[in-house]
Order: sequence, then C-alpha cells, then structure tokens
Amino acid sequence: MHQWFDSPPGRYLLEWEQARYDEAVVDAFGYHGLQLGMPLLDGLQANRMPHRWRAVAYPELLGVGAAPELLADPVALPFPESSIDLLLLPHTLELSEDPHAALREAARVLVPEGRLVISGLNPVSLWALRQGRARMCQRFGHGRLFLPDVGEVIGHWRLRDWLRLLGLELESLEFGCYRPAVRSEGWLNRFAWMDPVGTRCWPIFGAAYFAVAVKRVAGMRLLEPAWRTGAQRARTQVPVANRSAAPFQSTGKTE
Repeated sequence: MHQWFDSPPGRYLLEWEQARYDEAVVDAFGYHGLQLGMPLLDGLQANRMPHRWRAVAYPELLGVGAAPELLADPVALPFPESSIDLLLLPHTLELSEDPHAALREAARVLVPEGRLVISGLNPVSLWALRQGRARMCQRFGHGRLFLPDVGEVIGHWRLRDWLRLLGLELESLEFGCYRPAVRSEGWLNRFAWMDPVGTRCWPIFGAAYFAVAVKRVAGMRLLEPAWRTGAQRARTQVPVANRSAAPFQSTGKTE
C-alpha cells in the first residue's frame, strides 16, 4: 500500500485526502489528537491541539531510516478510555485484520463529542471496476492489479451501519477522485475535468470516500463558552431595593 502511494494514481489520491483532512481538523478543538496509519499523510498538520501523535502498526513498512512516533495496534490502542479528542484513520480499517474491532477500539478511546475521521477506497468506482477485472484476468494467468491487494475494502454503507452500532453519528460523507484508473501522470492530468463533473453528476462513484463522525453519549452536554454565558447573565434583570423601606431617610432639616 505504501509503495503504491508513490505511483501517479497514489499521489493523486494522497493529495485529495490531504486536502480533506486539512479542512476537517483545522477547527477541531481539544488536547489530544492521534493519526493511526498512513505515515505518508500528515492529517494533523492543520490542527492546533497541544498533543498530536502519528502511530503505525507495522514499522517495517516505513522504509529505511524512518522513525515512527508511536507503535500501536489498531485493535489495542495504548490509551485509556475517553482520552482522545480527535482520531484519524486513513485507510486503517481496510488494512486491519479485524476492521470492526479496530473501529470499536476507536470508539472506546474517543471522548464524548470527540471526532473520528476515516478515509478509504470506495468499492463502487471506476478504480474498483478495473481491480475486479484484473482479478478475473489473473485467474487465467495474465493481468496486473491496479490497486494494492491488501485488506478488505469497506463500503460506505457498511461503515455507516458500524458507526451507528457504536454510538458514532455520521456528520459528513464525501467522495472524490473521479478520474479513470490509469497509471501514467499524463493521462491523469488529461482527465482532470472529470473531478468537477463527477462531483455533480455521479457523486457516490468516486475512487475514495472521506467520513467524519462524532461520538454521542446520552446525557452529555458540552459547556458553553464563558463569554456566551456571561452575555446571558448581563441581560438578566436585577431587582432593585425599595427605597421607601430604607431604615434611614433624610428629612431635609439640619440641626
């Protein structure tokens, strides 16, 4: 997977995902942010949380001289319950041996109202169609896969059901990368016009999806900013003491 992201279609997908992550995390607030997987992508670079980590599960895939910030298994994260404010899973579920367990672990470490951001390959796209055709050709001894043959590609409809079962509310879902499954950078540039057209005409058939979910906990209520509560108190009427009931009154006379 990491080697494929160094190819022209891989760089095209990586650029689209980087832009989506930058938009999704720039206004996310809290103290602890974690990106699990895909060290080629810096999903937290636009975020301003004081504590941010990038974790990987397989350091041997990073290449020579690369040092991960944290080693973590997606199904057993080294964080206590309700401790992470922002969690990013770029292609983490489809590379995991147990994607549902990885998603359940993500829900465990998220704080109430914490944000979960997921990106993955769309099994209903031109890229997936070419991948399926290449698999059929390989049965007869010829053909080459377009996408890396790793993990399980999870559809957005399946992901939506998993999120609902874990108490995670899907806030937004976006698709992208509508250019055909071609390998050369020149042909990818020639089909650049298909990105805006695909967004309008066939939005759910992009090569990748990008989902943002929020952890909802019954009975939880976020505290409002201090300036907002202060403004409400300022508008409240304050009773004034009755002057006629004052214990001492001036008679206007002097002795």
